Amino acid sequence: MEREPVFPLTIFYDGSCIVCATEMAHYRKKSHGGRLIFVDISAPDFEPERYGRSLQEFMTRMHVMDAEGAVYRGVDAFPVIWQAFPDLIYRLMGKFIRLPVIHPLARIGYALFARFRPYLPRKEAACDSASCHLGHRH
Repeated sequence: MEREPVFPLTIFYDGSCIVCATEMAHYRKKSHGGRLIFVDISAPDFEPERYGRSLQEFMTRMHVMDAEGAVYRGVDAFPVIWQAFPDLIYRLMGKFIRLPVIHPLARIGYALFARFRPYLPRKEAACDSASCHLGHRH
């Protein structure tokens, strides 16, 4: 049996990835009682060496680290994240994704997503000036 994570969890995600950023925005809005900490690995001030990993390792697949330093990667991070939510549906999804037939399929699906993620549209950077969204054409 896999050990239970110790909260809070730190979720390392690529905020420039539109799919990843959208999913993390969804998780932020849900009630999690401070059990989730979000770290955008695409932020200029992110220091991967602080966590003993390279930026490339973080960019290759999602990482979640619990309060005791246990790390969950890729598809294995999702059921751990879902434990932070009080909703029964998330707990059921966590159990479902761990089923012997489903888990290998989920790992394959995540591996395919991770392989093609760099080719997905990127999220636009935040506007640093007051005029960037005025629609002026140069």
